This record gives sequence, C-alpha cells and structure tokens, in this order.
Amino acid sequence: MQTRIYQDQNWILFLPLAWGDSGIYQCIINNTNMCHRIHVNLTVFNETQCVSRNSQVNLSDEYKQILHVGKNDSLTCHLNFPKSCNLDSVKWYKDCKEIKGERFAYWERKRKLSVSNVSAEDRGNYLCKAKLTHAGKQYMVLHRITVNVTENVGHGGIIPKITYPTNNTIEAQLGSTLIVDCNITDTRDNTNLRCWRVSSTLVDIYYKESKRVQEGIETHISFQEHNFYTVNITFLEVKMEDYDHPFTCHAGVSAAYFILKPPVPDFLAYLIGGLLAFAGAAVFVMCLYNIFWIDIALWYRSAFQSTGTIEDGKLYDAYVLYPKPQRESQSYIMDTLVLKVLPEVLERQCGYQLFIFGRDEFPGQAVASVIDENIKLCRRLIIIIVPESLGFDLLKNMSEEQIAIYNALIQDGMKVILIEVEKIKNYTVMPESIQYIKQKHGSVHWNGDFTEESLCAKTKFWKKVRYCMPPKRFPPSSHAQLLKHMPCDLTAGN
Repeated sequence: MQTRIYQDQNWILFLPLAWGDSGIYQCIINNTNMCHRIHVNLTVFNETQCVSRNSQVNLSDEYKQILHVGKNDSLTCHLNFPKSCNLDSVKWYKDCKEIKGERFAYWERKRKLSVSNVSAEDRGNYLCKAKLTHAGKQYMVLHRITVNVTENVGHGGIIPKITYPTNNTIEAQLGSTLIVDCNITDTRDNTNLRCWRVSSTLVDIYYKESKRVQEGIETHISFQEHNFYTVNITFLEVKMEDYDHPFTCHAGVSAAYFILKPPVPDFLAYLIGGLLAFAGAAVFVMCLYNIFWIDIALWYRSAFQSTGTIEDGKLYDAYVLYPKPQRESQSYIMDTLVLKVLPEVLERQCGYQLFIFGRDEFPGQAVASVIDENIKLCRRLIIIIVPESLGFDLLKNMSEEQIAIYNALIQDGMKVILIEVEKIKNYTVMPESIQYIKQKHGSVHWNGDFTEESLCAKTKFWKKVRYCMPPKRFPPSSHAQLLKHMPCDLTAGN
C-alpha cells in the first residue's frame, strides 16, 4: 500500500483521499468458524468546503438531521475515526459562514452543536470541520449535514423520559470525586439534545477554564422500539460552591436535576466510635492500674499526705514478730533482716516507727507485760515466717508470739503483714492462725538478698510492704529533716 493509506484494525484510512482511490475494496474477516468477505464500493467526489443555502446536494440519509422548532436541540458531527487518530479544533459552518451567537454552543469533545430555541431560519446546509492528527501529521476532515426543521416533538410526539436524576439531593464529601449518571429513555430515531447544564449554561462551557466539572461521553443501548442513553457528569473535586446548586440534565424538552449536600454527620457512628474509644481507654487504664496500682497508691500518699501525727493513741507503726532459731548459727540471716534491714528501710528511709522485741523494751520489765502493752500501741503486725525445714520455731510455745497473734486477730483486729523469707510452698504444715492470715491478707516474699539495691525503699518488695503499712504523716519540721537522710527516691509515695 501507499504510505498515505493505512489499515488500523478494521479501519482503512485514506490520508489524504485522492481521485484514484475510487473502486471496490474487499474486507476479509477470519475467525475460527468462518470467513467473512465484505465488499465496499468507494466513489470519490469533488468536494467543496462551502455549499450555499440554494445549492442542491444529493446526500444520503445519514447526512441529514432534523431540528425541532421552539425547542433546544443539537446537531452531531459524525466524524468517526480509530483511537490512533486525534480530532480537535472542531468548527461549525452554515451556508458558508462560521456559526456564532448566543443561541449556539460548541461541544468539542462530543463534536456537537447545541442550538437553543430552534426556528425555521435554522434550516440549511451545515458543515463541521476538524483537525485530525495521525502519526504526527495533521489533516483537515469535513462532514456535511443537510438540516430540516419540524414542529413535531420527537417521534410520534413521544417526550424523552429521564429516569435519573429525579430532582433529588446527593450527599458528597468536600474534596471528593463524584460521578453522576443521567439515564434517559428515548425513541430510536430521535435528534434530542442530551446534556448537563448549570444555570442554563452547558457544563463544559460553565467550567471551561478550570475543567473541574466535565460532562462525559454519551453512551446508549438500543432496544427494539427505543434507546437507553446515559450521559454522566464528573466532579473531579467537590467544592463548597457546588453545594445547594442545581445541576440539570436535559433531554429535549425533558429536564431533571440534583442538588449536592454535605454529608449529614452520622451521630450513631460517632456514638459507637466514642463508646469504643472510651471502652478502649478504660481497658488501657485498668491494665495500667493492675500493673502499677501500688505505685499509684504510694504516689497518691506522697502527693496528698497531710502533716501532723495520727490521733489514734498509737506510738508505733508496726510490731515486728519473727521466729527464733533453734541454733545460734542460724540467727545471722534473721538478725540481719530484723535488726538491720527493716530499721534501715522502714525507719530511716520511710520514717516509720517499729517496735522490735529485744531492741526496744526496757531492761527488767516482765516479758508478758511488755508484749501486751506494746502490741496495743502498734498499728500493724509484721510477721516474718520461714519454712520449718530451716529450723525455726514459730507460734509454738513462745509467749510473745501467742500474745501478739491473740491481740492482732481477736482483740484489736489490726492488719497483719506476712513476710516470707523464703517461698512457702506448703502452708498446711503452718499453724492455723498463719494459714488464716495468709488467706485473709496474703503475703510478701523476701528473696533473702542483702545487696545495696535491695535495701532501697523503691524496690518492688518494699513498695508492697509500704503499701500495707499505714499512710505516714510527718510533722512539718521532722518531714523536711527526714528527707535529707533518705538515700533512695521516694517520690512514689510513703
């Protein structure tokens, strides 16, 4: 073939057309079942760009169109080319003159000419001309139309029916992209104009500069007696100016609109979201509380503690009851814990006052009398226990232990702090009173480590003990003096 004649799939292009191109062309379509042969007779005419109103032009029916008097109608420029060809710069002419005026509007993308308020003067010879670009070369293409006017509306007086929109409102989020279809049922041989308008102005013209809102390509589905048309309008970005503004779809004399509205807040969704957020926060707080509840309690005591002494008639914060070793060689660990570690942390660092039998009684006093009197002056009872396998006796025959337990559990009902020097695996071998205390108050486990770190009041073990101790209230002067001697940071509370 010559370089000016191209095949593009099932198209044959003559760019440009020449006198010698007249003849019969054969198109062969092969598929798996059969072979189709189509013959096309091509006749080249001497085409002139301008034809006046009085000129006689013999055109086939596909080059004839009708406008309806008194209506808004349109003409279509049937320039069909494959996708490899680009058509633009469409211009319309009537009786050799370029069409201009307020009643006419060009739709370049659809290659349509909109005519408002059609009159008998709109009859005549029309020409649409466009610039075609193919393979980097440009050509001029023409399509001639003979236009008649009639006073009938559509075919048989049938008016197009718009099934959507229905003069309704549509919720659209600000800044979102939105596509709305206009669905139209009309006769097969209609020439009705189908378009979108804003304030009686075509959408493509109204948004000519920004092109933010555009009318889409019209599509249709053919049925036996009618066509179903769809033409959409696309909002590339919804803006505030689009709200409460009617966008109208026209189909001949029929019209229907929609109005954009901002979305109504979904209060139920907000409520459910709020409840879920609250529930999540509550679960999170409960988890934190279960992990740090002792730290929170001690911090609260430290932050909101009041000065002054507690007016309850007590002199001591705790009475320390500990088992006595059967042999002198076993007394080192217990004496270190009771006579050094407890006083260092609870008394020196935390400001508590302990009563330890063997350290705080006066010489010559009767044992039973000292124990009975001083146990009543204490706010807590600290009981230190060890497994029986270590050779310590607890609550067997000693009067100190019997009196202390009797006062704590029966007479005064004071709170008991049970400290395990080593993990007690079997409480059934313990006295019933210890089993009862374990069940009611629980226990705190001491790992037996006497390092410097373990002697700090902010370790986990001492926090548990401090939590079980009564809230400490310092006189204004003594509180300031005590803080000067504290080696550990007690900001978590006393």
